Amino acid sequence: MIIHLKKNEKLFINGAVIKLDRRGSIELLNDAQFLLASHVMQPEEASTPLRQLYFITQTMLIDPANSELTKCVFSANLAQLRRVATSKEYHALLDDIEKKVNDAEYYEALKCLRREFQIDDRILSSAPAEVPHPQSERAA
Repeated sequence: MIIHLKKNEKLFINGAVIKLDRRGSIELLNDAQFLLASHVMQPEEASTPLRQLYFITQTMLIDPANSELTKCVFSANLAQLRRVATSKEYHALLDDIEKKVNDAEYYEALKCLRREFQIDDRILSSAPAEVPHPQSERAA
């Protein structure tokens, strides 16, 4: 697999951070877990359940030395999400993500999660608006 990088773009490979000082390409000759910096989610972006799973999964890829501990956090979030999710399709997605993570196929899990962010967006956009608290409507 050939990965093309722009100048100063970061690439995470098996926990190592690689940055090129100029444009270039890297050819991976064997299996490696990698993540382009453009796909790295910042903590404040983990605003929906699937984005939270994405953030946790990317942490396993970026910091493999602590992946077992991070996997515990992943499992807890996944279990909580399963308790509140009602759709069979959503549960099937969670099963697929869990299998990929358990097989340490983090990159594949991240790709799958990225493709499905719109599910959370659709669910959240159809949720009823929060009802204002009666005390907040009082005149000062």
